[in-house]
Amino acid sequence: MAFSTLRPLRHRSFALALASSFISSIGGWMQSVALGVYLIERTHNPVWLGAVTMAAWMPALVGSPLGGVVAERYLRQRWIQFNNIAMALEAGVLALLALTHHLTPLGATFLALVEGLCGSASWAAWQSLLRDLVDRDEVLSAVSLSSAQFNLGRVFGPIAAALALSLGSFGWSFLLNAASFVVVVIAFAFVKAPLRPPVVSKVRVWAELREGAVSMWRTPGCRNPILAVAGVGIVLSPFISLVPAMAIQVLHVGRTGTSWLVTAQGVGAVVAALVAPSLARATSRITVLVAAGVLSALSLFVYAESPNLLVALGSLFVLGGAYVAVMTGLNTAVQLHAPEATRSRILSLYTLSLSVFYPLGALAQSSLTHLLGVRGVEYLAAGALFAWWAGVKLFRPKFFVVMGPVPTPTAMGLAD
Repeated sequence: MAFSTLRPLRHRSFALALASSFISSIGGWMQSVALGVYLIERTHNPVWLGAVTMAAWMPALVGSPLGGVVAERYLRQRWIQFNNIAMALEAGVLALLALTHHLTPLGATFLALVEGLCGSASWAAWQSLLRDLVDRDEVLSAVSLSSAQFNLGRVFGPIAAALALSLGSFGWSFLLNAASFVVVVIAFAFVKAPLRPPVVSKVRVWAELREGAVSMWRTPGCRNPILAVAGVGIVLSPFISLVPAMAIQVLHVGRTGTSWLVTAQGVGAVVAALVAPSLARATSRITVLVAAGVLSALSLFVYAESPNLLVALGSLFVLGGAYVAVMTGLNTAVQLHAPEATRSRILSLYTLSLSVFYPLGALAQSSLTHLLGVRGVEYLAAGALFAWWAGVKLFRPKFFVVMGPVPTPTAMGLAD
């Protein structure tokens, strides 16, 4: 079943890009887990988890649309390399501060801003490049593999973080993350994509952004998943940032439990990423998307109810799989429906939607933990999520239908 999902790996450049991204994902999750544990142990306040999440994602307000414009005019591989060099320097500074015992929550938050800006600026280039590295009928599988590598990093990253934390310093996790960015820089020197006609018109950032936004809004197959990912970001995604609080303050399983919970979510996500394309071919992309949305709400409720670590691990395994199936379905719809001339800009708006609403949701939900507790916040999110998916399915069924098969290929435009 999973064999067809692996077909894009026959393309050398895609395999190189994916492998280096996987190494970077391991480093990123090492840093994420170590930083979350550091903030909870240092401050005993979950609000810092929301604050760092917001700092890491909100720079996308600038970075994502700017990256979309740059990605349509210049060589996307070089833009990705440039931003990964900057992120390697940021992680190196974070490691130095931790290893010399000068790291503070405020300092970590500021450095998260830097990484967030560079990461969001390069993400549109990677999303746009992905479709050019594989055949058109392999896009869903390529997106699924991209999700799989990210979530496989969620499996190995926390384990590596736990080993690094056992050495007594958060700095080793941050240092290894810096090294992982260097791997990406080297790998993308060998990634080749079809050449696009150069864009020689004058750079008009705001006008080009507006053109991309208008193109997105006039294309329901792009507009609806971008609206949907905003809802997912503000309601569902924040459970990720609250995992350290759930592990340490509710389940009382400490650093090791935090790593195991993140790993369980990652394993579920990898399994779903490999299986979802085959399920979509047997049924449809939209059937899998809607089913995964409902399942994510149900598994989030069970996670909130978890009386012990074992139940939490099982529910996060299911939730991780449902979550990645939702995100893969929405991303694939945008990839397939986006007009060629504005693809990078539209994909940057997809990234922007998640990058704005996820940190807002994370900050809001972490703040609500003071009133409702961590369990109460997860109950509230599960209820809101189920009501949204059920309401749209019942009262706006065409909302999902337009994300389905693309009627006709769009014409090549000036930007590509």
